[in-house]
Parts: sequence; C-alpha cells; structure tokens
Amino acid sequence: MFKRILLLAITVSLLSVICAGAAETKDVRFNFKNAGSVVFSHELHLKAYNNNCKVCHNAIFNLTDKKRYTMAEMEKTKSCGACHSGVKTFSVASDKDCSRCHTGKPQSVPYAVKGLGSVVFSHASHIAKAGGSCKACHNGKVITGKEKAVTMAEMEKGRTCGACHNGKRAFTVTENCDRCHKTLKPKEIAFKLKGVTPATFSHTFHTSVYSCKDCHTKTFPYKTVVGKATMDDMAKGKSCGLCHNGKDAFASSGDCNKCHKGMKPAQLTFKSKNGTITGYFSHAFHTEIYKCNDCHSKLFPYGNGKSATMKQMEAGAACGACHDGNSAFSVKGDCLKCHGKQS
Repeated sequence: MFKRILLLAITVSLLSVICAGAAETKDVRFNFKNAGSVVFSHELHLKAYNNNCKVCHNAIFNLTDKKRYTMAEMEKTKSCGACHSGVKTFSVASDKDCSRCHTGKPQSVPYAVKGLGSVVFSHASHIAKAGGSCKACHNGKVITGKEKAVTMAEMEKGRTCGACHNGKRAFTVTENCDRCHKTLKPKEIAFKLKGVTPATFSHTFHTSVYSCKDCHTKTFPYKTVVGKATMDDMAKGKSCGLCHNGKDAFASSGDCNKCHKGMKPAQLTFKSKNGTITGYFSHAFHTEIYKCNDCHSKLFPYGNGKSATMKQMEAGAACGACHDGNSAFSVKGDCLKCHGKQS
C-alpha cells in the first residue's frame, strides 16, 4: 500500500513539473529590420492543445533547426502555416489577419544606392493606395522575402517595384528618377584612356537637355559594366554615337577635343618586327591641315595597331589614300620624307 502511495506521489510531482515547465515556456520574439516584432505565445498555444508540446515539436518546428520561413513558404503550409491555413484557425494568407501577428505600423524602408543617395520606400503611402492590402505586394511573386537587391533594368522587366511601376498602375521606373531618388545628382563620369586625355561625360549638362529615360536603360544599363565602346563602335551608332551622329548632336567622329579636352595626339613611331624604327607619323602636323575624322576611323580605326605594307599604300590603303601624288606627295616618291630622321 505504501509503495502505491509513494508511486502516486512521484507521478503527481512529475506531472506538476511538466505542467509548470510548459507554463513557464517563454514567448518567442521574431524581430524584423523594418517592421514590428512578431511574438509567438507558447502559453496561448499550449493552452489550446492541452499542454501537448508534440503537436508542434518536432513535427512542425525542429528545435535543432534555426531556419526562418518566408510568408510565401508559410502559405504552402510550412512553419506556422501548417495550422494557420484557414481550416484549424485563421490563415497566414488572409490580408485582414496580418495585424493579428504583425502588430504596430510597418516602417519606411531605406535603400542606400551608391552614388545616388537613399531611396525610401514608404509602407504607409503604399498600404493606403492598396486599400490596406499587404498581399498586394507580399504575395510570393512581387515580394517573396528572399530576393536580393534588383537592378533598374530588372525592375523594367517587372521585378519588385516594377510590377506596379510600369506606367500603367503607377509611374514607370524608367523615368521620373527623382520621385524615388530624392536630391538626385548623378556624378560626372571620367573615362581614362591610354595615350589620350580622359573623356568626361557630364550628367549635369545632359540631364538639362534630356531625361534619364532617353539613355537609361536601353543604351546604358544602370550600374552595369557592359564594356567600353570603341570610337569605331560609336561611329556605327553604339553608345554615345547613338545621339552623337552629326544630326542629333555633334558626331563622335568630328572634333575630338570636344570630349577629349586638351588632347594632343602623340607622334607615332613605326617599328619593324625586329624593333628597327622604320618611320614616324606626326599628328601635330596633320591636325593643322586636316580634321580627325578625315582619317579616323575609315582609314585608320582607333587603336587597332595594324600596319599597311608599302604595296598596299601604293594601291590607296592607309597613308596612300592621300599620299597619291595629287592630295599629297606620293608614297612612291622620296622615301626619306617618311623614313628619315625624327623631326
């Protein structure tokens, strides 16, 4: 009899400890960078399931797994969504019930963009325009919770902000840059080139004449390295040459000094394969008589490093296009005029 009483006392004590342990289980707080915390109440859920921890552990929440789930994953019955599906209790996919877990007001979200200041996304204004519907954006398609920063070019294809800012539902992301990028002042861009003075692109000047969308993103993707265009490429309408074609703006093949300020092309030295100097070309002399585009880039593509033979010149190639005995002395004439000493 004594043994039975002792066993009953031990059992009651153990149950008391288990119940006390369940009751003392702490709330779990999930913190978010730009929103209020979500607090999971162990006490509330244990009460609903008669202190049965196994309903959730480890069937739904593995205590050894620190994984965080997105709302899109919860809507697919992961994590809280296993019960909060609209069957057992309110659904995580329900707009009207978002505030039951996410208390407080969503904060504005700042995005720091290098060289362009901060872009601030206002939850307050967007929620008001969406009629209080969080799911208008947080629907697993527009905002999934896993996307990294996207480029403007990606937004133009409907990613993130571009899903609504497409010129139909809201102003397009391809223009009105200062509506998001407050106090926008794009920097001047200097292109450093070997053997030639730098060419500086002035955003200040160009934005006083054109809008951002005239160049971005079809001609120049934002913040994307697409490789430098050669002067030959520009002459064919690429890059700067799209506008600098001699019609919309001065031609890229025209006065080089307009972009390359203070340019003084160097004298060229031509050497044979064994390193012997065979001749010189004076840019200083020729630019006094001709313009850059008289030779570049039809006769001489910029920086291609190829040399024509004397035979090719006699047929009208390279120097022979002018040095034909009519426009200038013939390449068939006095060899020392070119193959003499450096002047």
